[in-house]
Amino acid sequence: MTSGGAKGLPSKFKVGLVQMSMSEDPDANLAKAITRIREAAQQGATLVCLPELFRTLYIGQREDHALFDLAEAVPGPTTETLGKIAKENGVVVIASLFERRAAGLYHNTAAVIDADGMVKGIYRKMHIPDDPAYYEKFYFTPGDLGFRAFDTKVGPIGTMICWDQWYPEGARLTALQGANILLYPTAIGWHPAEKAQYGEQQLDAWKTIQRSHAIANGCWVAAVNRVGLERLAGGGESGGPGIEFWGHSFVCDPFGIVVAEAAEDEALVLAQVDLDRIEEVRRNWPFLRDRRTDAYSGIEHRFLTD
Repeated sequence: MTSGGAKGLPSKFKVGLVQMSMSEDPDANLAKAITRIREAAQQGATLVCLPELFRTLYIGQREDHALFDLAEAVPGPTTETLGKIAKENGVVVIASLFERRAAGLYHNTAAVIDADGMVKGIYRKMHIPDDPAYYEKFYFTPGDLGFRAFDTKVGPIGTMICWDQWYPEGARLTALQGANILLYPTAIGWHPAEKAQYGEQQLDAWKTIQRSHAIANGCWVAAVNRVGLERLAGGGESGGPGIEFWGHSFVCDPFGIVVAEAAEDEALVLAQVDLDRIEEVRRNWPFLRDRRTDAYSGIEHRFLTD
């Protein structure tokens, strides 16, 4: 018995992660992403994931009402453009976008675009951070669609976004819906003044928590990050210190083994996903079998006391 091949789906496919820097020009960022998608497809990728909010500089560095003008409908113009590229190249594309749902209502949303160019569905970021230079609660309403798996050309996949990657509940619920791979479009980096003291620890924690999702759920995990130092224009003294996005996009297998990883420069990370590896790992480490679903009733509470 294997995990792949059902319903004519491939038992193996190649995933491509587009680790890129962003400029102040959304059109230029989209054009760069399209170029990288085509490059990934030329190298055999059939699933390509872009970084979080790839069309713009990272807006969460400050609270600014004018930046709401960068939002768009999802589905909308960007998903239409990427849909054409997905269809031309026969690839599934994951694109994180600043969604304008209605006047005054915005989300950080990942569109899942299938290889036929159609939007298979969307995921709205569930966990919204509020930290220095990550003021996302100002911009984004928490997602209301829950954690989802999407049936695509490469089989069932799941996507969450950045801050979601620290929460085991989201990974578990997505995997329980049959997702063979969890993809995390990401925008995470160092505050420049903290890098020397805390940088190595922060990067290690980021990789460790996501590898743990792979191990706990026996599925593949892929995280794609931005790179480069970003400062928003017009924010006082050259836009403030900015954020140094650390890159290190990676793919790990269902036992948490990192099979491909980038450094801190722009890169296209490619890795072969073997769905038979899911079956192999879950047979030998049957965490799903031994779950005590009857004993987890407290998980829906914020905190439990004696």
